[in-house]
Amino acid sequence: MITDIYDVIVVGAGHAGCEAAAAAANLGSKTLLVTMNMQTIGQMSCNPAMGGIAKGQIVREIDAMGGYSGIIADKSAIQFKMLNLSKGPAMWSPRTQNDRMLFAEEWRYALEQTPNLDFFQDMVKSLIIENNRVAGVVTSLGIQIKGKSVVLTNGTFLNGLIHVGDKQLGGGRMGEPRAFGITEQLVSLGFEAGRMKTGTPPRVDGRSLDYSKMEEQKGDENPGKFSYLDTPRLSKQLSCHIVYTNETVHEILKEGFDRSPMFNGTIQSTGPRYCPSIEDKINRFAERTRHQLFVEPEGWKTVEIYVNGFSSSLPEEVQIKAMKHIPGFENVKVFRPGYAIEYDYFPPTQLNHTLETKLIEDLYFAGQINGTTGYEEAAGQGLMAGINAHNKVYGKDKFILGREEAYIGVLIDDLITKGTEEPYRMFTSRAEYRLLLRQDNADIRLTEKAYNLGLASQERLRKVEEKINKSRELEAFFAETSLKPGVINPVLESIESSPVDQAYRAAQILTRPNMTIEKLGEIDFIKEKTKQYSDEVREQAEVNIKYKGYIDKERENVVKLKRLETIKIPEDFDFTNINSLSSEARQKMNKVKPKSIAQAARISGVSPSDINVLLIHLGR
Repeated sequence: MITDIYDVIVVGAGHAGCEAAAAAANLGSKTLLVTMNMQTIGQMSCNPAMGGIAKGQIVREIDAMGGYSGIIADKSAIQFKMLNLSKGPAMWSPRTQNDRMLFAEEWRYALEQTPNLDFFQDMVKSLIIENNRVAGVVTSLGIQIKGKSVVLTNGTFLNGLIHVGDKQLGGGRMGEPRAFGITEQLVSLGFEAGRMKTGTPPRVDGRSLDYSKMEEQKGDENPGKFSYLDTPRLSKQLSCHIVYTNETVHEILKEGFDRSPMFNGTIQSTGPRYCPSIEDKINRFAERTRHQLFVEPEGWKTVEIYVNGFSSSLPEEVQIKAMKHIPGFENVKVFRPGYAIEYDYFPPTQLNHTLETKLIEDLYFAGQINGTTGYEEAAGQGLMAGINAHNKVYGKDKFILGREEAYIGVLIDDLITKGTEEPYRMFTSRAEYRLLLRQDNADIRLTEKAYNLGLASQERLRKVEEKINKSRELEAFFAETSLKPGVINPVLESIESSPVDQAYRAAQILTRPNMTIEKLGEIDFIKEKTKQYSDEVREQAEVNIKYKGYIDKERENVVKLKRLETIKIPEDFDFTNINSLSSEARQKMNKVKPKSIAQAARISGVSPSDINVLLIHLGR
């Protein structure tokens, strides 16, 4: 038995576990990170990339609160792109392509430099439970480690089963053993468990590919970054490439369908809807003659390539035969075939908003154990679980982010209020206040909160305050500056915008379509003024000016929502006795136990009339 008693024990060192351990330790908890393999801390199990649509916003939120994911992504980036720039700022989403080995190396280095954090290599096979509270863990070696709280971040390792064609092997990732014991114990304690599936594509030798037959995808000309701190910007970047499957590829893949665990009944669990396998795509979208693939480098110093979009569990010989008919892949050499993996998860309606389980006190779940998919969703949950585990141990308030405050808040509320029967992936469309939850203002939304917790540094807070003050200063300049027709009309003409016949404020001109601060900088005195400010400040000011009306409207809607959030539902409220509620509403509300009228209204299957009935019963 290890004699130390830890404040927080984190099980699993993937993206959720790393953020949970870092948060708890940085807040002052004596923390232990238990992993089956010290060499795979912070491993990118699937694609070597961070961010993307809505996911990039989550990474920036984690960074704004003092988490590590944005910093690690910047330090290991090989390419940066801001997605959706042709759309409004609510949709802009940062994404990095990363060096897989460097990413894991930077994570381990960051954690080893974190005070209060210890490591232990072993598999956790069970939890120590005393009086419905968790009191530690037991490892496969029989070592008991006492802890005041435990955060489970098991990823795909709980009873993981790997499928390649008709071959099956136990594992949490290819070449790594699965974890067992925890599911069985939790089920015996009354938890509901389920199975989910995910998959990964083949990895191939880049030296065997002909890139001249592919479409090159370069990074942004002026690459950005994730972290609000002074992390390095890319001075050189590696290109990705785009290529397409064809009817020949599809016909070859179909030859293996009878041996596909996806179609012969071997796999019965649900896979990710928005990241289907190649065989699922050609089966579900039979009318399409081609599917897009992204050819992604794995790092600066390796020839390994990730074939994004070709996730498969077909027999390896079928995968290889089909790939050889993709343009540029005629002589492909495969390092590793694609595979599917099934694993245990626990429906997240069994959690509170803090990610603490309802059944066992001081036990927290984060990441794929909650039915999510994606590094970013896992990392966001890990951060919140680590914060709340620490706060509970030290008798501090719960830390919960609202849907109007962060994508992380939307994610957790969706999970525990609606549950999920398929791997949950974040999208901008899931957030009703996405114009408020932009990637550019995550620091303004969250850093002060994290600073008050003790997680974000004084330096972070100083940077945010400076950014707010400077952007207000620049906004005031545009609001006060008058532009005469002779000055502004040549600029308007260059963007095919209607000329003016009287003086207008610069802020009014800036609200026109296709007009930007950079474009207004063609006027000398505006250029002289705006070049005094950073790109970040200029972007913030421009968004605030151009979208002021929409932003104000969303803020009004938030105020209305908060009125419903203030109408609390007692914890012991019994919905079964209210006959006026629909049977579905009674069943689902008894399961979720919503804390407020607003949360009850978000439960799938609860109608507005059900909410009216509830309001009457609560005397409102």
